[in-house]
Amino acid sequence: MALAFDEFGRPFIILKEQEQKTRLRGLDAQKANIASGKAVARILRTSLGPKGMDKMLQSPDGDVTITNDGATILEQMDVDNQIAKLMVELSRSQDYEIGDGTTGVVVMAGALLEQAEKLLERGIHPIRIAEGYEVASRIAFEHLERISINSNLVLQILSHCVNRCKRSLAEIAVKAVLAVADLERKDVNLDLIKVEGKVGGKLEDTELIYGIVVDKDMSHPQMPKQIEDAKIAILTCPFEPPKPKTKHKVDIDTVEKFQTLRQQQVQRCKDVGATLVICQWGFDDEANHLLMNRNLPAVRWVGGVELELIAIATGGRIVPRFQELTPEKLGSAGLVREKAFGTTKDRMIYIEHCANSRAVTIFIRGGNKMMIEETKRSIHDALCVARNLIRNNSIVYGGGSAEISCSIAVEAAADKYPGVEQYAIRGFADALDAIPMALAENSGLQPIETLSAVKSQQIKENNSCCGIDCNDVGTNDMREQNVFETLIGKQQQILLATQVVKMILKIDDVISPSDY
Repeated sequence: MALAFDEFGRPFIILKEQEQKTRLRGLDAQKANIASGKAVARILRTSLGPKGMDKMLQSPDGDVTITNDGATILEQMDVDNQIAKLMVELSRSQDYEIGDGTTGVVVMAGALLEQAEKLLERGIHPIRIAEGYEVASRIAFEHLERISINSNLVLQILSHCVNRCKRSLAEIAVKAVLAVADLERKDVNLDLIKVEGKVGGKLEDTELIYGIVVDKDMSHPQMPKQIEDAKIAILTCPFEPPKPKTKHKVDIDTVEKFQTLRQQQVQRCKDVGATLVICQWGFDDEANHLLMNRNLPAVRWVGGVELELIAIATGGRIVPRFQELTPEKLGSAGLVREKAFGTTKDRMIYIEHCANSRAVTIFIRGGNKMMIEETKRSIHDALCVARNLIRNNSIVYGGGSAEISCSIAVEAAADKYPGVEQYAIRGFADALDAIPMALAENSGLQPIETLSAVKSQQIKENNSCCGIDCNDVGTNDMREQNVFETLIGKQQQILLATQVVKMILKIDDVISPSDY
């Protein structure tokens, strides 16, 4: 700190910032980075697999989230360390690309960092470790291709994503994806699947609706609650006099003129043959009364995204002005009904049997808000897995069997490399064992005993389908247990984890600002 004076003789203090900064270099920096990455992986390790534990996270606002979805846990956690943030982004990129396997990818990266730490202590240069990891990830990637099989068993694969009521929720997820899938292009637009939740009822009441559910009710209590063969006018203009944007004025000097204008708007909807009006804006009691008198049911304050989905489902067009309303722009639906729930007078509008059933809604019921949110996350994972299978229907067996098989293959290939890399390749093979080990640990089995038994069984029988029996079925063969994972999801996990670990290993100097 130094004292200086400006040209007017006023004193000011110069703070030397550089001295305040902390700096880690060389091996210390690498070890600190590895410790941060391992800390994040350790948090998620207990959430891996079907018997994984849930985490309870409280936000600064007091909202509580209970989940065992890796991406959600890391998203909600308040992480300061830069390396830990890399792990959060790793999980996020797996979630964006694949949608499933977000916990496994972080556990895998943590195991690779742990092995790298041991190799660094033995004096191996981090660049050589990174190169060895790169070679090993290619071997594992190709080995996964070899042990994968093509399958159409979408349903069985999904049932391991969704927890309780597996079968029914998995069926709902598959039906929803198949309803909106473009099988020629092998693609699925998940935006067409709307996931709605309402507290009350039980999880088994969850249903798939071939149409749209809107969390609104009819604007007037005396309007009909059920409309068959509905012709729907989808409006983004309110039922009130127009507000010109130019300098012109609309002179309405008598009550009669005002009412005439209103009636013309309502009459216009009636004349084109609409039997239901869905409006993005509200309308006052006057307009509501006119709609009621003309026997034209209406729904108001419907959000923009919902309007788009209704337009897609019913084949209608969104109309911005009353003058543009024509019979061709009306959407059609076989049945529109208002449904009430429980004793709370909560009502929702179901638009079903639409002209174009390419938009569907999964409607989740559950005992409390947290349960519904967690079910939404599970369903999202299941939908993503179904989409991945439609894109690429290759699968590998789950329960850690693919990782054990890759570990054996990488271990065998290590001896072919003469340099120091072979140590790193062996380290990679050991790291692959971390996932089956965590699965065994979370299922209450003896981790080391279980893993070594399964590994020796795989080598003895030359059978890459042997995995950890998490569900205590009594067999290690994942074919009999019907436990699968998508090939692209597994490959992505290995590639992403290796990339992040290589990046962390190449950092040898960390300069961080001081903590005031």
